[in-house]
Amino acid sequence: MPVVFEKDGYKFFFYSNEHEPAHVHVRHGEGEAVFEVEVGIELRESQKMKMSELRKALKLARENRDLILEKWHEHLG
Repeated sequence: MPVVFEKDGYKFFFYSNEHEPAHVHVRHGEGEAVFEVEVGIELRESQKMKMSELRKALKLARENRDLILEKWHEHLG
């Protein structure tokens, strides 16, 4: 499970067998969410994350979109 970055208790990562379109998983506490990152940042799904946690995760994903895409392309070739 390649980790893209961690900040404020949020871990952004990919699974080893990822697929298109480009997206990133994020965990915080007991919750997990998935954000599409190909065109902007869009929430695809979430489980057990509070709205305040999702807002923070979205903010972090937006701030680090270039890094996420760079790591996505490194990981998938």
